[in-house]
This record gives sequence, structure tokens and C-alpha cells, in this order.
Amino acid sequence: MQNRRDFLKKMGLATGGVSALGLFPGGLYANILDQDLYRPVKVKGRVTSRDKGIARVSVTDGISVVQTDADGRFEFISNNGRGFVYISTPSGYAIDRLENGSAHYFKPLARDRETQDVHFKLKKLEQSDENHHFLVLADTQIQNEYEAGQLLTVATPDLVKTVKEINDPNTFGIGCGDLVFDNLSLFKDYNAMVKQMDIPFFQVIGNHDMDLGGRSDETTTGTFNSLYGPTYYSFNRGEVHYVVLDDVFFIGRDKKYIGYITEEQLAWLEKDLSFVEPGTTVVVSLHIPTYTGSVKRYPDVDHIGGIVNNRKHLYKLLEPFTAHIMSGHTHFNDNMKLADNLYEHCHGTVCGAWWSGPICHDGTPGGYGTYKVKGSDISWQYKSTGLDKDHQFRVYKKGEHPDHPGRWAANVWNWDPDWKVVWYEDGIRKGELERVVARDPMSIKLHEGPELPERRKWVEPQLTDHMFFFDPDTSASDIVVEVTDRFGNVFKETVK
Repeated sequence: MQNRRDFLKKMGLATGGVSALGLFPGGLYANILDQDLYRPVKVKGRVTSRDKGIARVSVTDGISVVQTDADGRFEFISNNGRGFVYISTPSGYAIDRLENGSAHYFKPLARDRETQDVHFKLKKLEQSDENHHFLVLADTQIQNEYEAGQLLTVATPDLVKTVKEINDPNTFGIGCGDLVFDNLSLFKDYNAMVKQMDIPFFQVIGNHDMDLGGRSDETTTGTFNSLYGPTYYSFNRGEVHYVVLDDVFFIGRDKKYIGYITEEQLAWLEKDLSFVEPGTTVVVSLHIPTYTGSVKRYPDVDHIGGIVNNRKHLYKLLEPFTAHIMSGHTHFNDNMKLADNLYEHCHGTVCGAWWSGPICHDGTPGGYGTYKVKGSDISWQYKSTGLDKDHQFRVYKKGEHPDHPGRWAANVWNWDPDWKVVWYEDGIRKGELERVVARDPMSIKLHEGPELPERRKWVEPQLTDHMFFFDPDTSASDIVVEVTDRFGNVFKETVK
């Protein structure tokens, strides 16, 4: 340790020379160079409800993971480089909330103490959370006051309405990253949305939520930490174990990043999951998807910032479980079955194509995911902002698709291989539609070319795996497209 301090002094980093505040602006690491690095801190405490200890609650500092004993007590050695002590909120207990509406499950670690006592007081739920709901909001991504206004006056009323219709006291939300668009002062408007929804929210850090201008990934999370706490953590609802990860790795140049999960997080996750029974349903939320169909749709593009490059190591940790991965980032909707026990939901965005119109660049309407949990089973739907919850696809007549002018088409944005898409002519079932990798006609109309869309001229229509084509007889009076999702829900649209 002394050699380390001597080296820092020679480099002008410990006293005099370059200010530590300048090197690590406003972050978790802000003043760490003024201290002895990694000085041990003994953390001990108790997790209780009505002064009665709660056993088997996981407690962590992001490195160590321990569980409480029969009396709710815990103890471990941390260090003054860690920012928080936090719990994996157990099932059956309420999710506490910060003043900004987000989940509160952490305590700051005092770096100037050799010992710290931490007490977590939980409230027993009045109603079992074995069955519960959650919403996933990808990329609200507000950059200016206009977009903040759109979030609060267009998206938020729809979200509030959905929460009321769900009518479940055990509903919570997940903000799946890019809560804002580099303008961190607008976190206040994002928080205003969360508070209006009046449900606990768990936040994921995205590439546009980071402090810019630092020299390394470790300098990017200060503002996020100050508002929402740790960037990786877990919690429990009913029979499901939930995990949030930070998979945006800033490479220290411009605004460039890659999709990558650090060894620190993987090691922590391995410990966290060691306390979870194999076969449990595990839901992992992160910003950059681990994988999407875009890799095959655009094989000549470098996807280093669009997928998690060391994803196989995450998949390995999830093998003993039935796992669902929640992601955003791409501004398109993709559902991927990655393995028999592993499913990824890459969500269309609340902001659509960056608040430039009603749809994402694959034609998915701006919106969010809604999830229903019954025991260990999860079902889901995509909710389009401002539209009926049964609005699950869009039909285009012959001549409306410029790339396929001779055919009818349908965009079924939440499709996966267990869905069925068929059509009827005058009440007679004719067969299944043909799935073709193609662009969406509305996206072509609204986004294609250097002058469109007016607000975001760099947006272009993208290929998608959920376009379907068919060729009804010209003599048919009524054309009905019928879509059945994996849960047996049937949606129809009739075209005269």
C-alpha cells in the first residue's frame, strides 16, 4: 500500500499536481485518491421488519454477497472504494421508494470509518406478491424541453392509465436505460414521470445516462449513483429473482462504448445467484441487448456497441435457471429465444425514433412492455402509446409497400416463433402469411432520405424480422388478418 501511495505522489496525483476532482468528476471515485486505497471497512447490521430479524436476505457491497442469519444479522469486510451497502429486497416485503420515486434498497458506505453499522427496516406486504406485474420502459431518452414535454404529456398519461387498468398493488417498473439523452439535467423530468406512475421503479444505466468527459468507464456513473444508487443489484418478487446489470462500457474516447459486462459484475452475479435455487425464473435487465436479429440482418456492420460482446459468460451463469433478459438501446423490437431456458426481449422504445414521430425505425409503435407474473410463469404484451392494448400489428394493402408493391403486408412487432399469423378471405381461412426480412412501409414513408424525419434526419428505416406478406384473391370482399400470440390471445383486423 505504501508503494502505491509513493507512486501516486511521484505522478502528482496524491497531493498537489492534478486535482482528484478533475480526474474523477462527480463520481463514485471523486475523492478516492485523497485516501488510502481499499482500506478495509467492517460492515455489520441487521435486516428487520417490526424489529424482528429476517433470515436469508442477501446483503452486498457489489463485491461480497452474504446472507442474514436467523436473527437478520450480517457482517462482512468491505473497503472504502465501495459506494453502497445494499440488499436484495426479499419477496413478501414492500419496495421502499426514494423521494424521486425510484426503488430504495441501499445505504451509502461511509469511507472514513473503520466500522459501519447498517440497519434495513422492511415492511411486510399486505397482499402476496406471488402474482405481480411489471412494466419495462426502454429509452425514454429525452434531450431537451420539447422531448421532456412529450414524455410528460403524451407517454406518461398512457403509462398511468395502464397502471390503473392493471390494478395490482404489486406492480413495479423497470427503466431499461437511456432515461435521458446526454442532458443529465433532465433526470428531473424523468423522475416526474416515475412519480406520476406511483409505482416503485428500478433504473438501468444506459450509454446516454453517463457522465461524459472522464478518462475511463469508472468515472461515468456519478450522477446516476447520486440519484438511483448502484448500477447493478438484485431483488425478489414472489418466486422470481430479478437482476439489473450495467453493460455499457465506456472506452475513454469521445462518447464511444461497447456492450460488455465487467468481471466485477460477473463475479458478483455468480455469488448472488449462488443463493437462488436452480430452476427459479430469473429476469435480468440491462440496456444494450445481449444479442439481436440485427446481427444477421446486417452482417457487414460492426455490432460491438449493439450487443454484449462477452454474453456467453452471462449465459453460462444463467444456465441453471429459466431466464428472461430485458433490454432496449436499439429502437426496434426483437424477441429472441437464445436457448431452451433463455429468452431475450429487446423492446421498442417509449421515444420511438428519438421523438421524431409515432414509430420506431422498424415500424414498432412507440411504447413499452407489460409483463404479468403468476408464480414462476411470465406472460407479456407490447403496449403502444395512445393506442388500444389489442393493437398488436399493422396491415398494408397491395401497393402500399414500395419494396414489395405487388403484395399485401403486415408488421407484427412483438412476434416470436410461437406466434401464428394467418389470413381469411370472405370468412375462409387461406393460410399463414410468409415472413420476410423487410422494412416497414410507414417507416419508409416517415424516415427514408436525408431530409426525413425533420427532427432527427439521421433516422432511417431498418430491416426487421417481423414483416409478413400474403397475396389475397382480388375478388375477395373482406380480408381478415388474424394473429395469435404464444399465450393464445387472438387479434384481428378486417380490411374491406
